[in-house]
Amino acid sequence: MIVCSCNVLSDDDIRAAVAESDDAVRHAKQVYGCLGCSAECGRCARTIKTIIDEALGPCAQSCCAGCPHSHTVAANDETAERAQFALAAC
Repeated sequence: MIVCSCNVLSDDDIRAAVAESDDAVRHAKQVYGCLGCSAECGRCARTIKTIIDEALGPCAQSCCAGCPHSHTVAANDETAERAQFALAAC
């Protein structure tokens, strides 16, 4: 299914960008960067975010230490709680 008609991006393109990225792709802007394009009208951003969340599965809600998508390694429980809240707020 074509998700972005401006850049002719399909849902499969988005899932591939999320799966193949070395960094955690969590926003539409990051998907555009992975695919070598940029947002035009922006109507697809919400759908792209939904596809990213589906592709990441449980990691979309919060990453734990050791998860390949984790950007934050928590030193203590308070730091871990703040990191999970920050990721959930995205």
